Amino acid sequence: MTAVTDLPNEAAVEFRLATLADIPAIEKLVTSAYRGDASRAGWTTEADLLDGQRVDPVGIGEVIEKSGSLVILAARGVLLLACCHIEKQGDACYFGMFAVDPTLQGGGVGKLVMAEAERVAKDDFGCTRMEMTVISVRDELIAWYERRGYRRTGKYKPFPYGDERFGIPKRDDLKFELLVKTL
Repeated sequence: MTAVTDLPNEAAVEFRLATLADIPAIEKLVTSAYRGDASRAGWTTEADLLDGQRVDPVGIGEVIEKSGSLVILAARGVLLLACCHIEKQGDACYFGMFAVDPTLQGGGVGKLVMAEAERVAKDDFGCTRMEMTVISVRDELIAWYERRGYRRTGKYKPFPYGDERFGIPKRDDLKFELLVKTL
């Protein structure tokens, strides 16, 4: 997979599939988008909700190598701009591990990555819908997804308290809401 898309007033963005060699760069990108002070440069930070890790190298490797699962990277030359994970689950495709470099958030890269993920889910996996889970208190992020055609389902999954692979919660009211979009 290599698709090139232009951003307004920006150089081309190239999409490609991640390999195991990309694990360190993916871990750094996802962490920078969601955790710690670096994440505050963008608007997707979870720093007020969670400490600790967002992803780990073993988990990233597992989704790269898993059948029916892809990690899509958006790059400009050697610079990694964004990533996401999609996984075929029946007639739906799960969308996750979505991260955009915090210094580039709001510039259109995320919209391009999401559109590419939806295209791959529909055209390559034959899926009819995309599903994701979002921490339910992330109103601004959920609104961003709603503007892109996702709808709230009112279905929730518990946050995995006590499993530090998902971070260290700073609140006791976290849960995931399922969002869905027909492709």
